[in-house]
Amino acid sequence: MGIVTEHVDVLVDALIVGAGPTGLALGIDLARRGVDALVVEKADALFPGSRGKGIQPRTMEVFDDLGVIDAILAQGGTYPTGAIWQDGRKVGEHRMFEPSETDPDTPYGTPWMVPQWRTQEILFARLTELGGTVAFGREVTGFTQDETGVTVGFASGTAVRARYLVAADGGRSLVRRTLGIGMTGETVDPNPMLVADVRISGLDRDSVHVFPPHGDVGFLAVFPLAGTEDFQVVAQFPEGTAIDLSLDGIRETVAVRTHLAPEDVTELRWASDFRPRAALADRFRAGRVFLAGDAAHVHSPAGGQGLNTSVQDAYNLGWKLGAVLRDGAPESLLDTYEEERLPNAADMLGISTQVHRGEVQRGKATHQLGLGYRSRSLAVDTRTDLPEDTLRAGDRAPDRTIDGVRLFDTFRGPHWTLLALDTKPPTAVGHAVRVVEGPAVETYGTGLFLVRPDGYVGWAGTTEDGLAEYADRYGLR
Repeated sequence: MGIVTEHVDVLVDALIVGAGPTGLALGIDLARRGVDALVVEKADALFPGSRGKGIQPRTMEVFDDLGVIDAILAQGGTYPTGAIWQDGRKVGEHRMFEPSETDPDTPYGTPWMVPQWRTQEILFARLTELGGTVAFGREVTGFTQDETGVTVGFASGTAVRARYLVAADGGRSLVRRTLGIGMTGETVDPNPMLVADVRISGLDRDSVHVFPPHGDVGFLAVFPLAGTEDFQVVAQFPEGTAIDLSLDGIRETVAVRTHLAPEDVTELRWASDFRPRAALADRFRAGRVFLAGDAAHVHSPAGGQGLNTSVQDAYNLGWKLGAVLRDGAPESLLDTYEEERLPNAADMLGISTQVHRGEVQRGKATHQLGLGYRSRSLAVDTRTDLPEDTLRAGDRAPDRTIDGVRLFDTFRGPHWTLLALDTKPPTAVGHAVRVVEGPAVETYGTGLFLVRPDGYVGWAGTTEDGLAEYADRYGLR
């Protein structure tokens, strides 16, 4: 599994490889739990591009809990309507998403646009605020693991010893390849794509500008990046094309496909090319090593599922590592990471591919609010004969206001929450549990609902029978 130096210069609870959205979100979650974690990044700085710019409503809820929602809201914006161009004139409109609205259950009802580089800056600032660390310019060369930990070697000749290793190092993950874990997938589209951050004159910032394909020329879209002066250019090319990523090359692409002149592209800030594909790792865990984000699943960018699924990998794994490392939960709890996230990622990969092919519209299916973990081992519901639309163990715990208290404000933080709705709570639940009493409310109804730190109902019942056993199993008492 790789050759590493015998000299170990750092000892940590968790080593996270990769300072993208996945690694930074996991670092934040572990830092607020008092877990000694180190994020290492091969590059000398944070990723500079806008690639993953769409933040889905469920991820907005995650960012609320992680303490970055105010910055995300302040530095982003909504997606504007698409303006369809032909022969230098706007000839129609295109809605990027199905209409949706907020409601008492869902405070964030529509996707929010934030360039990926800015999202990472916000997450990095929060991690630093919590005392977390990112070590840049640290290239992993190999690792070994044993019964008590993982030793990771770096190109510098140093090594880090960690109790657990998390690979958040992207679709070409060195960690995954070293483990020998395969990825199963398909090419979603053989046509290569260009994505670039540029400055453009001659286009308004009130629309996503869409230039449909014509003849042998593929489509081109220009997104005004919320909170910046930049635009993101996305363009499709014929199969086999070697895309020119230089400023002159992008100027030529824009001039050929739009009414703009080459000099209207005034600045190139970042550019990349890719071929849309969908792939899923065969496993998300091997011993003390976990795969998260693009290291575990690679999406077509259509539908904005990649970054969001990745952040939620981190959100699922973070509380479980914290429970094992700090709260005395059994190590077997970590098995539920793959159990819950692998099928979830598989579902989202399917949706990404369907959106890319025009089979599913962006909207409710892509908001990720309906994802959950029913029928998984952590979901225990002692109630019987429930109607299909009843909130159950494994479901996302929706927001509501009870006696003037907003539930999401109560959920915020690394603790569990017990909702006792028109039901007497037990006298003792556990040191890591916050109890909220109140009347029955719509969506929840009556009963006891033990909400996990990641905002999903873990246990539900009409009485406390079985609750203590569940709490003991996961280190809550």
